Amino acid sequence: MLIIPAIDLYENKIVRLRKGDFNQVTFYEQTPLAKAKEFEQHGFEWLHIVDLLGSKTGTISVDKIIQEVKKETRLKIEFGGGVRNLQTVSQLFEIGIDKIILGSISVKNKIKFEAIVKNFPSQNFIIAVDALDEKLAVSGWTEATTISIYEHIEYCLQFGLTHFLCTDISKDGMLTGTNIDLYKMILARFPNINLIASGGIKDLDDVKKVKEINPYGVVIGKAIYENKIDLKELAQVGS
Repeated sequence: MLIIPAIDLYENKIVRLRKGDFNQVTFYEQTPLAKAKEFEQHGFEWLHIVDLLGSKTGTISVDKIIQEVKKETRLKIEFGGGVRNLQTVSQLFEIGIDKIILGSISVKNKIKFEAIVKNFPSQNFIIAVDALDEKLAVSGWTEATTISIYEHIEYCLQFGLTHFLCTDISKDGMLTGTNIDLYKMILARFPNINLIASGGIKDLDDVKKVKEINPYGVVIGKAIYENKIDLKELAQVGS
């Protein structure tokens, strides 16, 4: 199982939100580059970067930070937030992003979404499945939909897309434990996808529970920043 530490960015600072709520934001002192270097030093290979402002505005606001991290580290980056068109996708690949997370566009503008995934190799993309009671939420989790997450995965599979990032919004940033049952249900229906679990990881035991169901990866954010998880021990669990 791949362990992917997260850096959520807002106003160029590292932050964590509670349940995606911008009114419940915590800022952290370390710079994004310093944190990225720390992750690299502990042996992590991938970094999960989210542009929270971009997720609201549809415009990438952290390109300089991405370029810095790519220049100063060997980390691979999966990036999400504000990816709404082919031009932005091209721009992100040009500055070194390894995988792009597509969320709202796959629901709100299927024509643009399908144009994007048909123009680049499918393995370059991760589809965000942001779930609230097994229904999709979009636009930085500010809009609920009636679309089943399973229906959406089925739709995306027809384009050869295999990587899916599932976040239980009700758990995200809460440090109350992750939704193992949700990930089990997804893997039971779609055993051949590369599922990345996200949301609510509170400690190392939580990480080990996720590992038992054998997903492709897990994203961990707030538990790291609140010192609930030791990075050295975390790296060993993933190895």
